[in-house]
Amino acid sequence: MEEEKKKILCVGLVCLDIINVVDKYPEEDTDSRCLSQRWQRGGNASNSCTVLSLLGAPCAFMGSLSVGLVAENLPDVTAQDFSKVDLRQFKWIHLEGRNAEEQVKMIQQVVMYNSTLPQHQKITVSVEIEKTREPLYQLFPHGDVVFVSKDVARHFGFLTAETALKGLYSRVKQGAVLVCAWAEKGADALGPDGLVIHSDAFPPKNLVDTLGAGDTFNAAVIYTLSNGGSLQDALTFGCRVAGRKCGFHGYDRIGEKFADD
Repeated sequence: MEEEKKKILCVGLVCLDIINVVDKYPEEDTDSRCLSQRWQRGGNASNSCTVLSLLGAPCAFMGSLSVGLVAENLPDVTAQDFSKVDLRQFKWIHLEGRNAEEQVKMIQQVVMYNSTLPQHQKITVSVEIEKTREPLYQLFPHGDVVFVSKDVARHFGFLTAETALKGLYSRVKQGAVLVCAWAEKGADALGPDGLVIHSDAFPPKNLVDTLGAGDTFNAAVIYTLSNGGSLQDALTFGCRVAGRKCGFHGYDRIGEKFADD
């Protein structure tokens, strides 16, 4: 398969998000009148895949799907499930940190596949460590690109993205890139050269909907890096697209401005 036609695979959760709109942030133990409600597809990996598609990237999603609108206790993807995937289709695989032990086995399958290929044909693996759950931290040394959340950074006692990157970089493998977004403070990244790269945030004129902003940021960073862009360009583009997304509901308008940038 020609390199430019290979896809980005996102592995993780798809779910139903039910969003209630109120006139102000609810105070604890109070009732609020709902101004409107909408249902939309959610889940970190699903959202990132949506954004990649809107940006124009060939992509695919792998996760458990319901036959109806609502379902409970859908199983996470296992290493056995993943072994059925034809890896020749993909140039990048992104895993939303969930059942980490199984995901480590999935990455090991990719590593084994990569061992048979020249460098320019190897699949890049990225992982997202968003939740403050100890089992997820075993994913740190397995990603070529590792996205660590503000919540996880603060859980380890770091108060800025820069200090988090410097403090956590010893956990990633040699040559990896560690990325940490910090909401309105923008985002930082640290690669093997030891230089911390920063991008300011790009807030919208009117803040409307922050749901999925982190998933959007991850997708835009992956989009840029997978197309040969620099880490600085990827970080800045990620902040730009995430900021734009916060200015409207959902994701559909993301591709209007950025697809050809």
